[in-house]
Amino acid sequence: MNIIEDLQWRGAINQQTDAAGLAETINEHPIALYCGVDPTGDSMHIGHLIPFMIMERFARAGHHPYIVIGGATGSIGDPSGRKTERQLQTKEQVQKNVEALTAQMEKLFGNAPNTHIVNNYDWTKDMTLLDFLRDYGKLFNINTMLNKEVVASRLSQGISFTEFTYQILQAYDFFHLHEKYDVQLEIGGADQWGNITAGIDLIHKLRGLDTKVYGLTIPLMLKSDGTKFGKSAGGAVWLDPTKTSPYEFYQFWFNQDDRDVVKYLKYFTFLDQAEIDKLTEQVKNEPWKRAAQRRLAEEVTKFVHGPEAVENAERIAKLLFTGNVQELSTEEVGQAFNNVPTTEITAGPHNVIELLLEMGVDSSKRQAREDVQNGAVTVNGTKVTDVNATIDPTANFDGQYVIVRRGKKKHFLARVTK
Repeated sequence: MNIIEDLQWRGAINQQTDAAGLAETINEHPIALYCGVDPTGDSMHIGHLIPFMIMERFARAGHHPYIVIGGATGSIGDPSGRKTERQLQTKEQVQKNVEALTAQMEKLFGNAPNTHIVNNYDWTKDMTLLDFLRDYGKLFNINTMLNKEVVASRLSQGISFTEFTYQILQAYDFFHLHEKYDVQLEIGGADQWGNITAGIDLIHKLRGLDTKVYGLTIPLMLKSDGTKFGKSAGGAVWLDPTKTSPYEFYQFWFNQDDRDVVKYLKYFTFLDQAEIDKLTEQVKNEPWKRAAQRRLAEEVTKFVHGPEAVENAERIAKLLFTGNVQELSTEEVGQAFNNVPTTEITAGPHNVIELLLEMGVDSSKRQAREDVQNGAVTVNGTKVTDVNATIDPTANFDGQYVIVRRGKKKHFLARVTK
């Protein structure tokens, strides 16, 4: 099975500009290809990861991916997928984001000797406005640009000249990469089709219609209920561990619906067809074991955060399930309870009833007393049944946290102030 056949089996191809030509070229020799990401933030989320996982598959198949960090295009703003004008960031913020995304890409994909990370600011910063207009602007027909879906969808609300010219800049990226590194393929999300074809058109105008360059887009990722993939209850699922902890990251994948898990195994892991087929059967015949979800969580967490993060996430999950939260480290508490209701309390001793009210566990003293007397309250893993009990907030977790559980699953966290 070659790389294109593998991508087709994984359901990872939406459109190709010339499927037969690309297949023939790949069969002849390894190719160079590229995909870009604009530094609109200082971290990617899992939605960004999809095309770059495909780039990694090409790398493992012996091809030569170029990851383009959009220091130039990110200064302009891609209108794709937007209904309103993007708020431009300062040059300083763009550069900060460029550095963060470059480090993230190097961590994830930098180990492959045939993968290269470049910044499109490097080949646009010295181009003058006159050069841009004479050498490249002249080759773009306004009517064609207006008919691109990404532009046409914005005409009723309005689009600035700045965002309108974005597709020219992205097209120039493809031309430059083709000239310097013999890049023949651009990969992007379904919303990048117009930008990708603009690049191919530019190369054909400058280097002839017989020049072998191609475009490939990836389907829009939707969950089985029709909603957009990549969000959790806490918002976007980030690759930066300070924004989404490795435990939360692991749990996001582990909690996927049976209807989606096989699709995600195909997209986000490097498991082969035989192993995924086996997991598919387990989803059908033994869904309660959640073997496919566990393997998905293990594989993606290991790829993004490393094998130690998988071990830690599984340890945290086990301790939470058994209720032995007192065995968590201080760092693990920060990971495990990042998205539970959180308050701040002072370091002095607290009566348990007052503590429950202060932390928002209960809304009245009567309810708090009932919960304690009924054995429904645990503090730092220890059940409390005495309404007169005194809690020392500094007794556990290096004096930084207090964990209260009401019932079997409802957790609350207090950060202890000095």
